[in-house]
Amino acid sequence: MTTTEPRATARRVGEPPSQEMLDPAERMGVEELRALQLGRLRWSLRHAYDNVPHYRRAFDDAGVHPDDCRELADLARFPTTSKADLRDNYPFGMFAVPREQVRRVHASSGTTGRPTVVGYTERDLDTWATVMARSIRAAGGRSGDVLHNAYGYGLFTGGLGAHYGAERLGCTVVPVSGGMTPRQVQLIRDFEPRVIMVTPSYMLTVIDELEKQGVDPRATSLRIGIFGAEPWTEQMRREMEERLDIEAVDIYGLSEVMGPGVAQECVETKDGLHVWEDHFYPEVIDPITGEVLPEGERGELVFTSLTKEAMPVVRYRTRDLTRLLPGTARPGMRRIEKITGRTDDMIILRGVNLFPTQIEEIVLRTPGLSPHFSLELTTRGRMDHLTARVEARPDCPPERRAPAAAEIAKGVKDVVGLSIEVLVVDPETLPRSVGKLQRLVDHRERA
Repeated sequence: MTTTEPRATARRVGEPPSQEMLDPAERMGVEELRALQLGRLRWSLRHAYDNVPHYRRAFDDAGVHPDDCRELADLARFPTTSKADLRDNYPFGMFAVPREQVRRVHASSGTTGRPTVVGYTERDLDTWATVMARSIRAAGGRSGDVLHNAYGYGLFTGGLGAHYGAERLGCTVVPVSGGMTPRQVQLIRDFEPRVIMVTPSYMLTVIDELEKQGVDPRATSLRIGIFGAEPWTEQMRREMEERLDIEAVDIYGLSEVMGPGVAQECVETKDGLHVWEDHFYPEVIDPITGEVLPEGERGELVFTSLTKEAMPVVRYRTRDLTRLLPGTARPGMRRIEKITGRTDDMIILRGVNLFPTQIEEIVLRTPGLSPHFSLELTTRGRMDHLTARVEARPDCPPERRAPAAAEIAKGVKDVVGLSIEVLVVDPETLPRSVGKLQRLVDHRERA
């Protein structure tokens, strides 16, 4: 495709799917769904207790038994599960079925030397493909679409999760994986996909490469971008929609609960992510006290699997900060607000809490600057110091850089109340992400 060719317009984007296209669970009312959840929850708690020694010990220590769950609210009596629990039981101690019944394992990267390992039975893989297909359809994808999958393949759940879900929906999958950005652009031009699945930060890198090659990003065949695996903001959505002329929608998941496809933003509303509650039961808790918070209050997202066989999880603490809201596009399914921060990526600087996404919002509304930035924490004297390095856009004149840096510093001061150092650097000088983005480097001195 050349920059002068008209882009494909296979169908209008943003229209809700017909009721006939939806899974039965997507059409359930709240009461019917809650009854289904209670039955599945009771099974899952019993399955975990009977087959996973960790859960038997944890339940016994907390003085609860699966039979104590007589209504959904009783789940709050059960102990939470953390990533540390999974690492302590490395590699297969959290599995609830014999290893011979496990058809696949995935693992997250291990910053402490031990990754977290997850497993799937044949039925689990079928469930995963089903919720992923449901997610892609909710995002606007349809059977027959060409889908460019730039999530990483391998132990990371993103690539294969998206792949099998897209095939289940009936898409033609281009399994590109991450990296080799010029090749990504070539395949987008040659294969003319309608849908792309990728981390939002890497999508920006692909857009930059399109422009570098003289291709107008808005002239490509892409209509829908399904972005996940890292927090991203509404400003980032607008940036990608304007530069690519697509519908940018959010997908949510994590390996410990299933992988991508736990919750999905619907293209017709783009107002938060509907949790597929027939398979995953959400709670929001106070991250300090562990108290379950009412609907609408912000806290830490917790999930209990309702149908997983190989590795059930009970009240798994995601570390993601959000709130639960009533359903809209899928009225029976509750939504989670867009994830814009995690308890473990929060920067505590001189006693003030700061999230990278707060800086991203300010960067994206500052003229002359690109969305690419990095953060470095150091110690100066006895004080912690934060430096933000932000790339200028290629058309940003040199005299614009100092005022732009001052605007960001003032924005952070006004919004968060912190003074930080901002440096505007040359275009294409910061590292690019091909997977999950790591914006923060912590070089502070430790006592």
